[in-house]
Amino acid sequence: MSFIVAVQAGVTAVEFDREPSAAELDTIATETPLIDAEVELLDVRIALLDQVPSELDARRLRRAQARVLAERAALANRVTSGEAA
Repeated sequence: MSFIVAVQAGVTAVEFDREPSAAELDTIATETPLIDAEVELLDVRIALLDQVPSELDARRLRRAQARVLAERAALANRVTSGEAA
């Protein structure tokens, strides 16, 4: 009987245990406001899953959606102007 096994060197040839570069950290810092806005929108949507939204809930949802759109536009403008890569 012959066994098919992965060669250990081939499986672990790519090194994933490294620190992010300065450019990667800059990119993360640039995208952080958008990530925060998306997390806030997700929080609102989760809160509204099991209830009928009131007027206040609807306003909170619209505000979170508007913030995500504003952050996406701001990030696109920064990338277009050359501030971020």
